[in-house]
Amino acid sequence: MKHKLILCLFLLLAVGAWGKQKITNEQQARQIFDKAYNQVFGPQGATLHYDVDIIGIYKTHGTIWYKGKKQRFSDERVDTWNDGVTAFMAYRKRRVVEVHDAMSDKKDKYSGKFKFSLDDFSYRVEKHGNNLLLTLKQKKGAKGTIKEVKATVTQGTYHPISLKIKVAFIWAKIKISNFKSGGIDDNMFIFPREKYKDWEFDDKR
Repeated sequence: MKHKLILCLFLLLAVGAWGKQKITNEQQARQIFDKAYNQVFGPQGATLHYDVDIIGIYKTHGTIWYKGKKQRFSDERVDTWNDGVTAFMAYRKRRVVEVHDAMSDKKDKYSGKFKFSLDDFSYRVEKHGNNLLLTLKQKKGAKGTIKEVKATVTQGTYHPISLKIKVAFIWAKIKISNFKSGGIDDNMFIFPREKYKDWEFDDKR
């Protein structure tokens, strides 16, 4: 009898401990989003192909590479290199290379519009077919420009598939493919100046 009583007490303690460890939907969603976010923007670097549609007014597609503060992307108009200090933007049609400070919002008309902190939002996760849908809604009083995010990620690996981002009343839709996290060479972000020696340079720093 004594042994049965001790066993029951252990079971009750175990159930109590499990109950305390159970996390809310918001906590789970934040953990998943953090893992997905870090696969893209973590120190290991990442690359992906993107297709952007901003309410049908602005459409573009290309490939982008990230590693820490460094960035490289190429679309139908421009090739860019950002080594974390200086950004070079080579516009093919004009044969002009614009030079900017790495963190300048003047690099393009959209870069300054998508600003946020991960703590600006409440989080929710739900099943979306074979994937997961993460919904982020801006908290009252947050100062970021992004009001809402709907991010679709794969189950298990949490690789990004698509994003819908709301700024004011405008939605930007981004489809993501060919995603790879890690294995990004630092040389990827070095501007190949010799290749553009005959182009015009416009220093906007």
